[in-house]
Amino acid sequence: MTRFQRNLWIGLILMALLSPLGILLPGRFHAEDAWGEWGMNTMEKLLGYVPQGLKKYSELWKAPIPDYNFCSENASMTFQIVSYMISGFLGILATALIVFLISRFLIKHEK
Repeated sequence: MTRFQRNLWIGLILMALLSPLGILLPGRFHAEDAWGEWGMNTMEKLLGYVPQGLKKYSELWKAPIPDYNFCSENASMTFQIVSYMISGFLGILATALIVFLISRFLIKHEK
């Protein structure tokens, strides 16, 4: 493993460990949602309307782990934090696996 790869993995793991800030900070600052994670209702409150593209494409994709939580929003904060971190690690693992498989495919077909 090169130094760049090691630093990349360290950065990715650090981001996964810091991911619970997404649920801690909005509560600390009395915000309803994490910045940028707004649904159509929040967008309507913020802007006064829902952008046409958001209406049109909002049902196109459903997250595999909605709200990064394996349970309900009524779960304890500790469980929500652990869920956030597990979601982060699963995302990193899935992305790394996809990149690995694509690179293997490209290397195999390059020869």
